[in-house]
Amino acid sequence: VLTYVSRNLEPYRGFHRFMRALPKVLEQRPEAQVVIVGGDEVSYGGRPKQGGTWREVMLAEIGGVPDRVTFTGRIPYREYLSLLNVSSAHVYLTYPFVLSWSMLEAMASGAFVIGSATAPVEEVIQDGENGWLVDFFDTDAMAARIADGLARRGEMDALRKAARLTVER
Repeated sequence: VLTYVSRNLEPYRGFHRFMRALPKVLEQRPEAQVVIVGGDEVSYGGRPKQGGTWREVMLAEIGGVPDRVTFTGRIPYREYLSLLNVSSAHVYLTYPFVLSWSMLEAMASGAFVIGSATAPVEEVIQDGENGWLVDFFDTDAMAARIADGLARRGEMDALRKAARLTVER
């Protein structure tokens, strides 16, 4: 199970970058189930110039997604925490901007977090120590790293534990 969570699905939180990487991730991990949580409103930035929502724009750009990709919209907090508990890899992306509480909460839950190598994520995640970092602007490298993380999910216990300890401190 691959998870991506944002209050709203929009570029400031890297939704467009995640969606562009997703087809390659799905190709490399044909058994992966993907759960994308977030609304279609705008919290930061603006609406797409061409109209519609960022979800609609990105689905049109990549040609849609298979049934194993689920968009939940916003979900209650308890469901969100339950989702983090079943996540094999949790992707958190952002432009250099304010760090979302959701990344810290994912780490606190013991999720294996793959975050963007951008400020302020780099202030919290140390690549290979308490999570993995990916280049926000390199779609191929991002897809490869996410797919590798899913393939090696059984090896991430030390990173999960370190992530939790990071947030506890």
